[in-house]
Amino acid sequence: MPDSARASCPPDLSWMKRPVVWGTYAFPLLLCYALAPAEILLCLIAGAFVIHSALSRDWSWLRQPWFVLSLLLGADIVLASACTGSMRAVVQSVLLLRYPVFVAAMAFWVLTDARDRHRLATAYAWVAIWMVAGSWQQYLWGRNIMGYGRWEDGALLGPLWAPRAGQALFMTAFPGLMPVIISLAQRRTRGGLLCAGGLLVLLVLTFLLISQRMPTLLFLFGTLCVALMVRSLRLPFVLACMIGAGGIALSPVVAPQAYNKLVISFEHQMHGFADSPYGMLFIRAGVMVSDHPLVGMGYDGFRINCPNPIYFRGLPALGIADGPHGGAPGCNLHPHNYYIQVATMAGVPGMVLFCLLVIALLRPMARGLRAHMGVEQMVMCVLAFVIVWPLQSTSSFSTQPTAGWVFIALGWALAATRGGAGTERAGQGT
Repeated sequence: MPDSARASCPPDLSWMKRPVVWGTYAFPLLLCYALAPAEILLCLIAGAFVIHSALSRDWSWLRQPWFVLSLLLGADIVLASACTGSMRAVVQSVLLLRYPVFVAAMAFWVLTDARDRHRLATAYAWVAIWMVAGSWQQYLWGRNIMGYGRWEDGALLGPLWAPRAGQALFMTAFPGLMPVIISLAQRRTRGGLLCAGGLLVLLVLTFLLISQRMPTLLFLFGTLCVALMVRSLRLPFVLACMIGAGGIALSPVVAPQAYNKLVISFEHQMHGFADSPYGMLFIRAGVMVSDHPLVGMGYDGFRINCPNPIYFRGLPALGIADGPHGGAPGCNLHPHNYYIQVATMAGVPGMVLFCLLVIALLRPMARGLRAHMGVEQMVMCVLAFVIVWPLQSTSSFSTQPTAGWVFIALGWALAATRGGAGTERAGQGT
C-alpha cells in the first residue's frame, strides 16, 4: 500500500473501546456502592476518549452546539470563581469540563453500538431488581442486608446504607425495566398487559415504600410521558396509579412511616414552604443571586456563603417577606436545584447559558426520536427530559452519585438517537 493511502486510513482502535465499554457496565453498581471508584472510572473514560479522538484525528464532537455551550458555561463559572479569589474554586471549575467530555464519550464512542447499549440496559435492570428486592426485604424484616433500619425521617434505605434508594431505583428502573414494560404492553394481549401492569404496580408500590417523594414523582412523570406516546401503556399506567393511590390510603395502617413522610410531612412543608428546609434553601439562593446577579459566587459559592447573616433575608419581589428563614441551620451543601445551583455559581448569565445548554441537548434527541420512534429512543429521551425538568429538588450535579446517573443518561440518550451511522462506525472499530 502506498504511503499516502496508508496515511489516509484511520488506525484500528477497536482495542481501546472494548475495555471502556465493559467498564461502563459497572457504573450502576459503582454508583450505588463505590462513589470514588465511579468518579475515577468516569475520569478515565473521558481521558481515554480524548486520546482516542487524537489518535483517530476525529474531533467532530467539539463542534456540537451543546458542547460549545458547555465550554462557554464552564468559562463563565471559571471567571466567577476567579472573581472570588479562591484558587481552589478555579481549579474545581476547570475540572467540571470532565462531565461534557464524558457525555461526548458516551454519545460518540462508548455507546454507539446498539448491542452495547442493550447490555448496559440489562445491567441497569439487574440493579433495579436488586433495589426492589432490598427495599421490600427491609420493609418486611425491619432491617436491610447491612443491618440498617429506616432512616430517621422514615425513608427506606433498600440495600444501601444511606437514603439514596429512591434515586438509584428511578435511574436504573427507567432505562432498565421500562423498555421491558413497554414491550409487554405493545403485545396487546391480556397476558402482556397484565405483566406490564404488574411490573408498573410493583415499581410504584416500591417507590411509595421507600418514601422519597422526588424520585416517586419523577418516575410517575416520566411514565406518564411514555404512556402519552405508547397507547397500549395507558391502561397499565392508570391501573398502577389507582393501586398506588390505594396504597397511600392504606399506608397509615400498613406503612405508617411512609404515610408520615409522603403525606403528613409533605402537607406541612407545602403549608409553610418558606420556612421548610427546601424553602429556606431556595430563598437563601435567591437572595445570593439577587445580590450577585452578573457574576455569581463561583464554584461552591452557595455552601461557603450560606451561613453568612447578610443573606438571611426574604425576597419581597416574589412576595416572600424579609426574615431569617431558618438562619444558619437552614443551609446545606447545595441549593437542591440544578438551575439555581448554576445561578449561584455564575449569576443570571450562567443560568441563561445553562438553559440554552439544556435546549441544545434535547434538540438532537427530539430530532432522532422523530426519525426513529424506537422503544429505547423513547425511554432515554423521556429520561433525559425528566432529568433536566426545572421544577424539582435535586442533588448537586457536580458530585457522585448524581453526576454519574445524570451524565451517563444524557450521553446514552444522545447515542440512542444519533441513528444508524454511529452504529456502523462502531461496528468498524474506529
